[in-house]
Amino acid sequence: MTSVRDRAIALARRCLPAAARDWVVRQQRRHRLNWPRAGTIDFGDLRRLTPVSPIFGVDRGLPIDRHYIERFLSSHRLDIRGHGLELGDATYLKRFGDDRLTRIDVLHGVAGNPEATIVADLTRADHIPSDRFDCIVFTQTLQMIYDMRAALRHLHRILKPGGVLLLTTHGISRIGRRLGRDPWGEYWRLTAQSAALLLEEAFPGGEVEVGTCGNVFAATCALHGVAADEVDARELDYCDPDFEVIVTVRAVKVRA
Repeated sequence: MTSVRDRAIALARRCLPAAARDWVVRQQRRHRLNWPRAGTIDFGDLRRLTPVSPIFGVDRGLPIDRHYIERFLSSHRLDIRGHGLELGDATYLKRFGDDRLTRIDVLHGVAGNPEATIVADLTRADHIPSDRFDCIVFTQTLQMIYDMRAALRHLHRILKPGGVLLLTTHGISRIGRRLGRDPWGEYWRLTAQSAALLLEEAFPGGEVEVGTCGNVFAATCALHGVAADEVDARELDYCDPDFEVIVTVRAVKVRA
């Protein structure tokens, strides 16, 4: 749902040399050729200092990040098979695993979760046997682990050869967890580039596919907690690589 103007700007960015782009910007400022005119933007309901929803839009419908996460998992549902592992609960394994799963485990970082079958700190998870899982669904968790490299090494280790990790993490987002207020903190925001480097390091010789979801409108809505149900899906599904609302990773452990 991009306009002719937006497509022309994108083409100019790709094709014009830097000096020519700088000249165009100077002429826009000099002759007031920007649109909408500077100082005329109507922010409407978004001109506020607090978000529309303080809980990511959960109270309004499907959060925008979940729209992207579920679309990603659905597109790779055939990878969700055999012995599966998910963090916190088995919601996505059950939703997207169909009849391909033979066993489900749920990992939680501390004792007390009635759904957990494995209690482990993923940065110190030597007690989980190696080469155990055919697939691991790991959504919106990596940013809450300070030692990401250690966690990714264990995720790689406990996958069977040929096993698949389906991972998502925030790119652009409000903070969801704080130490002192919540049981754990939130430490990182990844880009597609950093995710690719981290996963290629953790999955040597394997396959790593990194994607992004989002655009400036989707990022604005997500920051305010506007629900996916409140906007046109076509507006969310337009992907602008400069606005990474969600970063997705499919990583396959090399076969023996």
